[in-house]
Amino acid sequence: MRIKVRDMILVSLFAALTAIGAFIRIPTPIVPFTLQFLFCAYAGTLLGSRLGLISQLLYVGIGLAGVPIFTKGGGISYIFQPTFGYLIGFILCAYVIGKLTENLKEITFIKYFVIVVTGLMIVYGIGVPYLYLIVNYYLGKAMTFRHAIYAGFALYIIPDLLLSALVAFTSVKVIPILKKLGYKKEK
Repeated sequence: MRIKVRDMILVSLFAALTAIGAFIRIPTPIVPFTLQFLFCAYAGTLLGSRLGLISQLLYVGIGLAGVPIFTKGGGISYIFQPTFGYLIGFILCAYVIGKLTENLKEITFIKYFVIVVTGLMIVYGIGVPYLYLIVNYYLGKAMTFRHAIYAGFALYIIPDLLLSALVAFTSVKVIPILKKLGYKKEK
């Protein structure tokens, strides 16, 4: 797999933006609201599946290596944090958003919004069950799956849908400009 210098820079940029998004947060019980998803979704829409995936793998890899770029620090033990499932979700989210947008013939807000929300549901689909399992079986605290859905999904779905709309709207405006400038997403 060969990667161009420009692509390395873009991958690093989106990994850094995702890290910055971890520190732009609203503290809430159990799962903080952050802007990580915003940058993860942009990685998928703007970089494509391959580079979007690599950017999020880089972000998670750096954090697991010990650099404190996650919302509560870093290190390999972070896999035992209730919110680590969302980080796994970001990796798949960027890939899926990128893959679905790469094959679009026509760029429209509705298509991009549906694709970004699909990516968001992947994040929640991995994050909420992981939250439930870690809280119940690692931390040893009683949490019903219903409470996990409330604490890890219901509180955040409206703001995340607004972020999804923002990503879709801006991507639809920016991508044609990038194409005119000669930038093509790597498949």
